[in-house]
Amino acid sequence: MLNVDLSRWGESAEALREKALRATHPRSRERFMALYEISSGKNATQVGRETGRNPQTVMEWVHRYNEAGSETLVYQHSGGHPPVYL
Repeated sequence: MLNVDLSRWGESAEALREKALRATHPRSRERFMALYEISSGKNATQVGRETGRNPQTVMEWVHRYNEAGSETLVYQHSGGHPPVYL
């Protein structure tokens, strides 16, 4: 069974939910909310179905969180063209 190791990082499920609500980027919000849902009893398949993500992607987010903490879930733009400023 897939578990979010909240105790390792001294966080609670509610803290993940708060991070999801306060995150500036939609992808960060999605990732934190997915972990919140899993810590509340859902599995990666259910979360993937609800979000339109592959369950393997959801499991990867959980493993990244368990290994390195919540900062690994914050979206960082990598690649592509820089934004055009007017």
